[in-house]
Amino acid sequence: MATVPSVSNSITVRLEVPARGNAVSAITTAVESSGGSVTGLDVTASGLEALRIDVTVAASSVAHGEEIVEKLRAIDGVAIGKVSDRTFLMHLGGKIEMSSKLPIRNRDDLSMIYTPGVARVCMAIAENPEDARRLTIKRNSVAVVTDGSAVLGLGNIGPAAALPVMEGKAALFKRFAGIDAWPICLDTQDTDEIVAIVKAIAPGFAGINLEDISAPRCFEIEARLREALDIPVFHDDQHGTAIVVLAALTNALKVVGKEIGDIRVVMSGAGAAGTAILKLLLAAGVEHATVADVRGVVHQGRDDLNDSLRWIAEHTNRSGRTGSLKEAVEGADVFIGVSAPNVLDGDDLATMAENAIVFALANPDPEVDPAVARQTAAVVATGRSDFPNQINNVLVFPGVFRGLLDAQSRTVNTEMMIAAARALATTVADDELNANYIIPSVFHKDVAKTVASAVREAALAGAQEAPVPSRPTPGIVGTLDTSAFPVVKL
Repeated sequence: MATVPSVSNSITVRLEVPARGNAVSAITTAVESSGGSVTGLDVTASGLEALRIDVTVAASSVAHGEEIVEKLRAIDGVAIGKVSDRTFLMHLGGKIEMSSKLPIRNRDDLSMIYTPGVARVCMAIAENPEDARRLTIKRNSVAVVTDGSAVLGLGNIGPAAALPVMEGKAALFKRFAGIDAWPICLDTQDTDEIVAIVKAIAPGFAGINLEDISAPRCFEIEARLREALDIPVFHDDQHGTAIVVLAALTNALKVVGKEIGDIRVVMSGAGAAGTAILKLLLAAGVEHATVADVRGVVHQGRDDLNDSLRWIAEHTNRSGRTGSLKEAVEGADVFIGVSAPNVLDGDDLATMAENAIVFALANPDPEVDPAVARQTAAVVATGRSDFPNQINNVLVFPGVFRGLLDAQSRTVNTEMMIAAARALATTVADDELNANYIIPSVFHKDVAKTVASAVREAALAGAQEAPVPSRPTPGIVGTLDTSAFPVVKL
């Protein structure tokens, strides 16, 4: 699949060109003939003999950007100045910062915000630890925790290299849900150490978002932390992806007129995301599913099954299929890929059932070229932003955590995730729904609040209300109003 110019590979090139002649048109011609796209051209200085021009160009890769610069350098009379990578400029010094919610203008402010006044608040929390949710940042804080072992599609690049992703995640939490998220990059990939560290830092947070931790360790880490902590633990690579997939599938089935209990689903990928997607689809009503990995269809007769693959074998593939992914997709209603590029082609998709649904989610290069998939499939989704129906976790995790924090939930479970998926699906109205619009944009104004409301309601509906003390809160006149801060125990 050809890669198109993208803002993520955009550069700004400073040029000195003659004030007269056709230098400007030569610049645009050079860029476009090289396969780039001019997105901005600004004269930043002018003299009698020369102009200084900043030209912004979208390229398809770093190497492509370098080729474009060399083309510009070859233009007669043009001198190349500074070349800036716009993405790197955006990351200079990091993308997030801490700021105070209160001004510190004088001694009175200092005495209440810090010593000696803060000591009274500390003692109130010591007497009643639940007050930390009201009197500290804990009530609105999430830890974004990684060990850098499975970052994006880059693999095991380590905690320092993972930090830009975790910063970005924290920025998205704030932008879409008003949550204060903190990047925590751990310099260990030992499961016991990760569990111990997260348990130790948990008092300062109302939720834990595990991120970019490789399978199968991520399964054990999440399970052990959920067992040990009284705050929700959510592995976004697993459950965020699963929720968006279920929401998109819900709407895609409406488009093609099929029921979730009748369809046959074939999946490529049995890692963290694939396993979570499978479990959520089964919980939502899928009856017929088959999963393939690099060794082909997962079945109980294979001799390489770890605990995760064994679970898949025991809960899928009712017909006992063996063989390859290409063989498995024949007659399938739905294909979902979270694996590797180009594992299927147009001929394979042509063997699927009528009105087939294809979710090819490997990024940046999907399991099948979307343009090819659209020739035979009725609905196609990818993980990319340059095709319709982008499956993007940003649609989910801000709203999910907003709902969990608002409910003061102690955990996150399947019912909450299904509620989130159904809510996300409803943000696409019936009169908007079509094959090219089964999932909303990440900038849709209703997404986060709709998902948050559904998760909060599901959390509260499944909760057993603990007795709420009627004692006055220290320093506050009257009785504590618990309606805004329900005590929830799941």
